[in-house]
Parts: sequence; C-alpha cells; structure tokens
Amino acid sequence: MDRRDFSLALANPLDTARGTIERREGILIRIGRGIGEATPLPGWTESLPACRRALDAVDAALDGGGAPVVLNGTDDVPPDPLSGAPDAVTDPLADAPAARHAVELAVLDARSRDTGRSLAALLAAEPATSVPVNATIGDASVAETVEAAREAVDAGFDCLKMKVGVGDLERDVARLRAVRAAVGSVDLRADANGAWDRETAHEAIDALAGIDLSYLEQPLAAADLAGHAALRDRGVEVALDETLAERSPAAVLAADAADVLVLKPMALGGPARTVRVARDACAAGVDPVVTTTVDAAIARTAAAHAAAAIPAVRACGLATGDALEADLVPDPIPVAGGRVTVPDGPGTTVDAVGRLFG
Repeated sequence: MDRRDFSLALANPLDTARGTIERREGILIRIGRGIGEATPLPGWTESLPACRRALDAVDAALDGGGAPVVLNGTDDVPPDPLSGAPDAVTDPLADAPAARHAVELAVLDARSRDTGRSLAALLAAEPATSVPVNATIGDASVAETVEAAREAVDAGFDCLKMKVGVGDLERDVARLRAVRAAVGSVDLRADANGAWDRETAHEAIDALAGIDLSYLEQPLAAADLAGHAALRDRGVEVALDETLAERSPAAVLAADAADVLVLKPMALGGPARTVRVARDACAAGVDPVVTTTVDAAIARTAAAHAAAAIPAVRACGLATGDALEADLVPDPIPVAGGRVTVPDGPGTTVDAVGRLFG
C-alpha cells in the first residue's frame, strides 16, 4: 500500500464546536490501481494519529502475506468491497471510519478501473449523470444574507442552506423570511447545528412552518433522538446530521427521529457504505442527502458518485471545493448551474492516480 500525506489550507477558517479549523490534513493511499482518501475530522471520525495507526495496521496486514483486500466476488450493488478481507485488515478499521473510507474507496476505484466503469456505475445499475447541489449561506445580517442568497440563485443554485442558531431566533426568522421574499420558490433549508434547546426548537418550527422551509437540520443536540422525533409532523421536516456521529443510522431510523438523513461518506466509512445506508433510509421513508466533511478532491468526487447512485436524490452538500485555498488536483466536479456532473470515466476521477502517485 502506497501512502502520501497532504495538508490543504482552507480559504477561510471554519469555526466548529471543537474549535477553529484552518487546514484539512489527510492521507492518500494506493492499493493496486486504486486510490483512496482519508481526511479525518475529529467529532465525526477518528483523529489523524488514530487514522495513521489504523492504516499502519492495514499496511502491515497486506504486506505480511495475508489475503488481499478483495471484493466479495458477487454482483451485489452496491458491493461490499471488504467482505473478503481478513480480520487483520478489517479489525483496525472498525473504529476508524476515515481510514476505512480510504481503504474502501481504493478498492472500489481499482475495481472500477479494472472493469472500465465509473465508481457510480459500480454502486448502482443506473446512476445519475449529474447531482443537484445546494449553496450554503452563512450567518450574517438580513441585508447581507439576502444579497448572498440572490448571488447564489443568479449563479444557478435552486437550493439554499442557511446557517441559523448563531444569533437569537427572532433574527433568524427575519433572515429566512427576507430570503424567501427575495428569491421566491427555491428550495430553502436551515441548519442550526444543534444550537437550540427543545423549547426554542418548537418555537422555530412554529415560526418557520409558514415560509415553505424544505427542512430544518439538526435543531437539537446530537444525542436527543426523542426531542427530534417530537419535532416531526409540525409543518417542517427534520434533518439529522451531527446525530449520525453519535448514533448509528439504524438507531435513528428506529427512533423515527428524522425525515432526512445527512450522510457523510468519510464519517460512515466509505461510499458503498453510504449508498447502503441511503437505501435503508429510503426503505424507511426517510430521504438521504450526501455531503462532505470539507474533503479533498478525491473523497469529494467519490461522494458525488455515491450521491449519483441514490435514485432521485435531493440537492446534496457537495459544493465545498471552494472552501479549500488549493486542492490536490483540478476540481473534477466543478459546480455549474447548481449541479455537478459525475465523471463517467473508469474509477473515481480521470488520471488521479497518475497525478498523485506518478
């Protein structure tokens, strides 16, 4: 297994509950002809040192003469690429989703190249050729928020996700109402990042039900499944994001806590895993949305392939390439008209292996 470390500066610092992030650091791996990316984000995945240890163990297992990492030899769609791997490979990845993402993606990428198919075509029988994406509107004054929303719509986006929960609820409601009045019938979402208590979240739902909000994302703390379940069927759909860093998708579905699941392949352990979770969600009547953890180009493009494998997927959070000051390769999925076109050549991205490993 070949490896390469990378460190990419963000175009603007990203404030999170765990502090400010100024760079995204990760590891590229190559297994055979395939390339994978691990870009850990503590709080969502293991730490970078833990990711390195997991990949060290996998590397040792592969070099030690054990069975190679292989696909399961069936025509499953999506495939489980690690089902044929020995315990020495899979055990270190059990609690290291970013490392697992890298290994799963490398194996899928190699298989895609060997069979002359795109990753999306490996993950679904009839994948979409493009995926709708949302623009993200940060916290700002009413006037600044409206201006940013108009710019996004003028650029072709028909789905806007607005950050809320930084200021008081009255201010957020005013911002959302002003945007709705300014941009008309675009798909409008709000993301509170778990900022509210139950009382505030109920007030928010009541106040926002009349402005045709598509969904309210993570209004309550991640662990509060019962609180989120109680917010449903009140006029605004409930989406869960941070909750999936603490609770399994199966637990969230069993609790009837969400109308929408926001799926991050890096945090779930790979693009094939993401598609399987998405299908479980759809079977339960819950819509999946795919987004990134501000990953580099390889993982971001793999997320687009995963999204393309989900039938009629709603707008996804894949327009994150401009969050990086520079990337590993030219953006394989630039946004145009509010959509990204999914590469249709073999593998994840065209010539990525040659560009990054020589």
